[in-house]
This record gives sequence, C-alpha cells and structure tokens, in this order.
Amino acid sequence: MKMVHFHPEVANFHRPFNLNYNCMKKVNQTNRPVTRREFIGKSAVALTGLAVTQSVIGAPAILKSIGKPNSKFAGVQIGVISYSFRSMPCNAEQLLKYCIDCNISAIEMMGNTGEAFAGAPHTSTEPRTFPSGPRPELTAEQKAEQEKKAKEIAEWRSTVSMEKFAQLRKMYKDAGVSIYAWKPGALGEKNTDAEIEYALRSAKELGASHVTVEIPSNSAQSKRLGAFADKHKIGIGYHGHLQQTITAWDEALAQAKYNGLNCDIGHYVAAGFDPIPLLEAKHDRIYSMHVKDRKSKANGGDNMPWGTGDTPIIPVLQLMKKNKYSFPATIELEYEIPDGSDAVKEVAKCVDYCRKALEGAGVGKIN
Repeated sequence: MKMVHFHPEVANFHRPFNLNYNCMKKVNQTNRPVTRREFIGKSAVALTGLAVTQSVIGAPAILKSIGKPNSKFAGVQIGVISYSFRSMPCNAEQLLKYCIDCNISAIEMMGNTGEAFAGAPHTSTEPRTFPSGPRPELTAEQKAEQEKKAKEIAEWRSTVSMEKFAQLRKMYKDAGVSIYAWKPGALGEKNTDAEIEYALRSAKELGASHVTVEIPSNSAQSKRLGAFADKHKIGIGYHGHLQQTITAWDEALAQAKYNGLNCDIGHYVAAGFDPIPLLEAKHDRIYSMHVKDRKSKANGGDNMPWGTGDTPIIPVLQLMKKNKYSFPATIELEYEIPDGSDAVKEVAKCVDYCRKALEGAGVGKIN
C-alpha cells in the first residue's frame, strides 16, 4: 500500500487562513491572498480525495481541523460572551455561526440561547433592545404576568432533562467551539434551590468550568451559591461593574472554595482603578475576565472602540501571556456599532486586536 507523507506546510492547516500556502498556489494564479472561504473549500476537496484514494498519515486529524476557529493566541484563550451579539438573532445555531465567522473558539453563553435550545418557555433569542433612560414602572397586571412566567420557568428548570444541553455541547465541540462559562438567570436571591441545582448541572453538561452571575449585594447569597458550587465542583464567577475594587470579592472567596471572579477590566477602569494589581493578586481565583475598552472615571467612563479608551488591554493580555494565566479573556462588545457594520464584524476586529497584542504585531485602534 502506498504511503504519502504531508508536506510540512500542508500539515499546518490550523494556521491563520489568509496565509498564502505553497499548496494553494495553483488555485491562486493571480497572487491575491487566498480567502478563508476559498481555502477551506479547496483544501477540503483536495484532502478528501487523498483520504479516499490513498492511506494518508495524519489525514483524519487534519480533516477534523479544517474550517474550525482558533482564538487561542500565544497560550491565551480569547473568548466572547454571547451578549456581544445581542443586536442580532441569537439561537444556538446562529450563535455558533457568529463564533466561526469571528474565529472564536471559546464562549461564555448567556442563558437565553441555551435554554431556548433546550425548550424553555418564555425564552427569546431575538435581538434585544434597551430603551434609553429609566425603565417605566410596571403595572400590577404586568408584575403578575412576570411572576407567572417566572414560576413556569422555575418549574421547567426543576424538571428538564439534561439531554439537550449535552447535545448543545457536542454541536459546539464538533465545530471547534468550547463553552467555558454559562450565565443562566437562575442564580439570584429569588431563584429556588432547585433552579440553582439546575444551573450547575446544566453547566457541567455544557462542559463549562463555571457559571457567572453579578456580585450579590447580600453576602448570604454568595454563601448560599458557594455551598452549591462546592457540592457540584462547578465554579461561580462573580461579575462586577462599577462596584469592583480589589477587595470586592474577598468575602465571597472566603465563603467557598469554588467561589471566584468573573472580573471586568473595562468596568474596573471606569470605577477608577488599574486592573493589573487585581489580576496579579487574584489570578488563582479568576475563572474568566471580561474585556472592553472604557474611559477612566476621571475621563467620563464611556465605552470606546478598542484602542481609544483608557483600559490597558494590551498590557493585561501580555501579563496573561507572560505569567501563563489560564483563565479566558472574554470579549464583551459594548461600544456603539458603526453604521454599515454589525456585531460579528466588530467582534472579529476585537479578536484580531487581541491576536496582534499577543503575537507582537503592531496594534493601533479599532476603526
């Protein structure tokens, strides 16, 4: 049986798709860069032919990697929270496509996407809009309807099979995307113990190392959540906004082994602090870290296109690289999307910004 060995360049299909490989020159006579779509399609056809006609060393592994995203750069995992795509429809299949289009290989999934996939009632994946100004007071009828829906969702969570969550994990894994964090709306003070159990069980089925929730104002709630986290050995990453300080998580960390941080360096800067000392002090308890560019408190705290605010994104990523911090850096798209663009295009720019920061390429600002 004839054995064929791959040329070294053919064996590196996991490298960025815009590289002009020698093996693609015959299909690129114009010397223009090969597009990602062309490269995937033509490489797949070529390798499929090899696999069918000959015994090829390494072919199965290479075929599996074609077309899969890779947002781990210099050892640092870049991810995204699905909230970044809130301006677009976001069911499980759509969200997966957005990740692939952005070259994102890891995600923090919001509850609506996963729960809709699993058949939850009263759960929408349609674009979300947030009216400016204070929210209007709900009427008595609206409050009653809201409470009714909450009870129905709580009942669903307490009885739902985990089968669909395992299926969702497999669908994403097969496409090259891991779900490292899960943020269902089931971890608040008003949620039942059964809902908290559900949140952690479903997180495990999704393959997530942790769930995320806002830092509770009541320390009894972080103690309550921490007890469930220790039982299930799934982390609770407490997310902070402008209330973040270097000591904001200390009580929760002391309450339970699996209590930890889901810090946000953009909000931290807008609160008036430098995130570097926070990361150095708490890195061993950080489950994941949100990344955005905000102005400092002194400069107004606005969300900005990356590279135009005061958040030290590049030094933070380089610190993670240098110190081999293992927690993911989660892109959270918060700045206003420019006319003619969309959330997928802007997240892709953020991914490239991170890549350049970690691989030593020149980094400017996102236009």
